[in-house]
Amino acid sequence: MPDQVFDRLRTAILAGGYRPGERLPTQRALAADLGVNMASVREALGRLEQLRLVEIRHGDGTRVLDWRRSGGLEALVLGGATDGSIIGEVFEARRLLLVEAARLAAERRSHEQAASLLELANAVAGAPDDSSALLGDWAFMAALVEAAGNLVFQLIMNSVRELYLPHAEAFAALVADRETLGELYTRVARAIDERDGDGAAAAIAELAEAQAAWMLS
Repeated sequence: MPDQVFDRLRTAILAGGYRPGERLPTQRALAADLGVNMASVREALGRLEQLRLVEIRHGDGTRVLDWRRSGGLEALVLGGATDGSIIGEVFEARRLLLVEAARLAAERRSHEQAASLLELANAVAGAPDDSSALLGDWAFMAALVEAAGNLVFQLIMNSVRELYLPHAEAFAALVADRETLGELYTRVARAIDERDGDGAAAAIAELAEAQAAWMLS
């Protein structure tokens, strides 16, 4: 029950059903409206406060925050779906991060990391089904960011993981055209292995743009 209350309120806040600064109904009113007990409402509101979507003020109820200014990537987890504009922004940020990570990885990678990326590229290209390919895609991108050696990039990827892995089936379009995209993973890995930063950046940009086009279509 707390999960259901949390999901409904979070979706309503992100969709603009509650405006920044607006006071939510009282916990008693929410419990009655949603058909749950007060404990479920309190737990859900606590989780929303942790995501910085609301602020609980004693004596003033619960007020909605401007999540675009106060929230983090975790706020975008919407049970596997976000609206089209947010998906576009997610994939734009993904492309920019991966391009810079590829440049750094070509400069900083270890021999073991370069070899691992080549193996992961082959695994994605040869994946027998979408589920395996999606896991391979995530492993490849995570390994690339780790090879870049930038802690902030890795922390961002940790947040993205919470958006991506629990709802991987919603991102099946990322690997729908493995016959075409498979070679791009290999190009990225080879460029990093050869310490070719520009080549790695160009290949990952092409891959990320193609995947975004598939997702948005």
